[in-house]
Amino acid sequence: MELLCVLGALCVLYFVFQLIRFLRADADLTLLWAELLGHSPESKLSGNVVWVTGASSGIGEELSYQLAKLGSRLVLSARRENELLKIDVLVNNGGRSQRSLCMETDLDVYRALLEVNYVGTVSLTKHVLQHMVQRKKGKVISISSVTGFIGVPLSSGYAASKHALQGFLNSLRVELGSYPDITISIVCPGPVQSKIVENAYTEKIEKSAPTTDQSSKMPTERCARLILITIANNLYETWIAEQPFLAICYLWQYTPTWAWWLTGKIGARRIQNFKRGVDADSSYFTKKIN
Repeated sequence: MELLCVLGALCVLYFVFQLIRFLRADADLTLLWAELLGHSPESKLSGNVVWVTGASSGIGEELSYQLAKLGSRLVLSARRENELLKIDVLVNNGGRSQRSLCMETDLDVYRALLEVNYVGTVSLTKHVLQHMVQRKKGKVISISSVTGFIGVPLSSGYAASKHALQGFLNSLRVELGSYPDITISIVCPGPVQSKIVENAYTEKIEKSAPTTDQSSKMPTERCARLILITIANNLYETWIAEQPFLAICYLWQYTPTWAWWLTGKIGARRIQNFKRGVDADSSYFTKKIN
């Protein structure tokens, strides 16, 4: 009986520990375990040739800074074929977001989102992958989004492009099963401080999105570090998001019925704020949850 009590107490302590750990988490638990116990970027990426697309600002810019500090050799452009023969890691980071309602958005915006976020990434991946297959090794990392598996209002075209991208990459990974040293990784960030909202499409191709407050979002430096840990540990898919966004990712994975209900409630507030001219990204969640 005493042994059972001790085991019961240990189970309770373990559950409490994991609950606290989850509430403080800013990424999925597999990624955080890799950060704690896995390979470090310093040990795996030093000396590698890395091509980062979309490196002029935001996540891509910060990734380039951190990779340079690690001693990686960065490819800032690759116009000649021979430059592609030395690429160890391709990071598909280029893309644009969206802030507009579906019924108000021109079809040209949807075409542009698919061209930039999906077709562009597929084209570049296919081109670089030819050389990785010849060498039988390499890493392809694509920066998707939590909207790659969650429906988000005001981002129907963006979410569609990211859903398509993840379907392509998951299928490609299976096709490359005979090349165990070629890794296809998908990184799904939540809200992160970057210029992706500032550069987002709206209902018109030529219309820019308003500037928004980014202070409540995850720092770019932290997101970039977690991406490097993803690369170093050959993780297939990682989620990078602070609470409560991370919790919603887990709801969508394990309890989709609850997730649909919660997303509907939050989405209605997001649309309401958008129509009122309030920053939908920084205000809709805190007003609804807190």
